[in-house]
Amino acid sequence: MRSLPRLNWTGGAYRLQHVAEKKSGSLVLAAMIFSVSMTFIDQTIVSISIPEIQQHLGLSETGVQWIVSGYLLAMAAFFALGGKLADVLGRKTMLVIGILIFTVCSALCGATPESDIAETWIIVFRLIQGAGAAIMFPAALAITIAAFPIEKRGRALAIFFGITGALTSVGPIAGGYLTEWTWRSIFWINIPIAIISLILIYLSKPDNRKTPQPIDVKGAVIIALGMGLSVLGFQQSAIWGWDNPLTWICIVAGIAILAGFVAFEKRQKFPLMRVAIFKERAFTADNLVLFFLSIAFVPLFFFASMYSQISLGWDASNAGIFLLVFFGGFVVGAQWGGKILDSKGAKPAAVIGSILAAVGFFLWAGQVTDLSAGLGGQWIYMVLAGAGVGLLLGPVSTDAINRAPNTSYGEATGITQTVRNYAAAFGLAVLGTVLTTQNRSNVEEKLGALGEPTAEADKIAHAMTSSGGGSKEAIAGHVSGEKADEIFAALQVAFASSTSTVLYIMGGVMVACYLVSHFGMVGGKMKEIIADEGEEAEAAAPPVESS
Repeated sequence: MRSLPRLNWTGGAYRLQHVAEKKSGSLVLAAMIFSVSMTFIDQTIVSISIPEIQQHLGLSETGVQWIVSGYLLAMAAFFALGGKLADVLGRKTMLVIGILIFTVCSALCGATPESDIAETWIIVFRLIQGAGAAIMFPAALAITIAAFPIEKRGRALAIFFGITGALTSVGPIAGGYLTEWTWRSIFWINIPIAIISLILIYLSKPDNRKTPQPIDVKGAVIIALGMGLSVLGFQQSAIWGWDNPLTWICIVAGIAILAGFVAFEKRQKFPLMRVAIFKERAFTADNLVLFFLSIAFVPLFFFASMYSQISLGWDASNAGIFLLVFFGGFVVGAQWGGKILDSKGAKPAAVIGSILAAVGFFLWAGQVTDLSAGLGGQWIYMVLAGAGVGLLLGPVSTDAINRAPNTSYGEATGITQTVRNYAAAFGLAVLGTVLTTQNRSNVEEKLGALGEPTAEADKIAHAMTSSGGGSKEAIAGHVSGEKADEIFAALQVAFASSTSTVLYIMGGVMVACYLVSHFGMVGGKMKEIIADEGEEAEAAAPPVESS
């Protein structure tokens, strides 16, 4: 039950209780951050290592994208179920189960055989790994929120999102160095992290309250099918073509099934997702902001990693440092956002953050084609974009959870994370299609000017992107000598121009965030919001069992 802090103690007794709660809250926060750190690290550590994985396993371009987007899609498809399971079976119970699923699949991804089944193997276990993350995260975030009183929750969640965001930046750095040893280690690193997180969970003894009720399995299947088909259509459009009926069948069928899911859930006594809460203007606006933000935020790791290795010619470890610049701004913005959330509410943080991020992405997009300047000409815009994203992510996520009346923390978290991860998978699919299509056009133009026919230009472009990196060895089978140097330089410029297009779109998405946050979000401090909407969140279905 969401409860205001108890202030009926006085003197030494209250001080002792306050110290005990502070210790307990801090330890729970540390345990939860460690637990979900694996999911955040995995969003970037795999992206940075994709070139090595692709080369060693002989993966197709589509297969490479599915290693990243399949994980995100599985998270999106199962987050709502994960949030509900946390409420029904216990937050701590589902957190531990999620960690175990995630870790076992990490080990199996690292054990992918170098054979004909490699692509299928790693994609399947990445999908299951994503499902494990979807079970783990809602439980962890719900435990974190419940561990702190209202007036301290903004700062606690600023620490939560700030540190986990910083851990996202650890992925590229760790991935770069681990890949130099073996790409398999980027998955195996999750094993010791999982062991430490389980120890911290045992020591912190987080809340494990349960609210037994039937689980809407049919709803879980429907939403997973709808999300899977819609993203598949966008994902495969670059391969199948927009004139292929199969592309549109998948997209339209997926969207229709999602619409059917909404209608189905409205008729359920115990729905997987209380879709009626979207009637709340504030909750809907928060989720729209998170949707647009996630289209740019998570896919950025993949595209920036490819850009730094292909256009700048950096190795994997240096590519990690490239992304670290963005997260330098992100961490600072996250802390600033937490302070604004506690003092003024989420809306000011979202408005300011959207503006900073939009300006940062637009300026960054205009600079990436200047390859001679490299990072030196881009870093300030990367920091600006990162600060904007960090400023709005935590406050808007927290505000969304607090704006969900008659909805438990686990369920509300499941809904918001479903929106975020579906948007991330959708963004990666659409922007990946844009990048592929634009790059093919840019390469044909650049190599055509050097006398290469269109068909040969397409083969060279495919060879370059299939290798995943910026090595001239990738095109050795097509050209050689001095001409190879000219063509290689042209390919780098072409990919930079394609990346610029993607970054401009991300800037436009952040403009959409600004419009929704400015005109759609409702102001108010977090303490006032919870006081108004009150104790109804879990009082409607009070926990009957705790352990």
